[in-house]
Amino acid sequence: MNRKERQEAKTGRYRELAEKAMKESKEAYSQSHKLVENIPMGQPVLIGHHSESTHRRILDRSWNTLGKAVKLSEKAEYFEQKAKAAENNASIYLGDDDAVERLEEKLATLGKKQETMKATNKILRSKKLSEIEKHDKLKELGYSENGITQLFIPDCFGEIGFPSYIITNNGSNIRRVKEQFERARKMKMTENKEYTINGVSLVENYSENRLQLFFPSIPDADIRNQLKKNGFKWSRCNECWQSYLNHRNIDSAKKIISE
Repeated sequence: MNRKERQEAKTGRYRELAEKAMKESKEAYSQSHKLVENIPMGQPVLIGHHSESTHRRILDRSWNTLGKAVKLSEKAEYFEQKAKAAENNASIYLGDDDAVERLEEKLATLGKKQETMKATNKILRSKKLSEIEKHDKLKELGYSENGITQLFIPDCFGEIGFPSYIITNNGSNIRRVKEQFERARKMKMTENKEYTINGVSLVENYSENRLQLFFPSIPDADIRNQLKKNGFKWSRCNECWQSYLNHRNIDSAKKIISE
């Protein structure tokens, strides 16, 4: 299953949970309404064959059921927001099948941005160029008329162009993405490793940046708790316990399984 398929599956699960919660919320609201639909307002003592205490119990049940409906509605909204976040998540992870290509593209975009900002500042702060010459050179860089006008407006410090901290931050991002790119490229070239300890199959899945544990049967509660404490999660898609692939998690997994 590639990244897009996992993303769609995750979004689908959250949408199913949201729809289920909303359905239960509507049912609870309907039930709350039905409990009191035959009780006229303003008659707290005797209503038909109901005593006052019965009347109050029905009102309490209706109120509690209405509260349940509200909580379920909030739960549905929560899962819907999670679904939207999963659907719109454009982050690049080392385990993505297209990580190398996307990181290379991002690196190129950041590099072009860096060059453009430096070239822009050089033009704007040049003492040898006239205003007309600056305008023409900025247009050659791809700026619109409105964009050029904005560039000549001084900031709160009286400076024009891009502040040094923006160029510095972008340079830091370039270095960070470059490191991530090299790691992703190295991982794609590394073959997966698979070995068995006490009947449990361990897979160092470099292509997905995951350490995967395949148990022959459902592990007992103590082992599951230890796995969770050490950052492992059950993967429904891969039907295994998995975590990010690093030396710490490998050592933790070996220790849990060996013991």
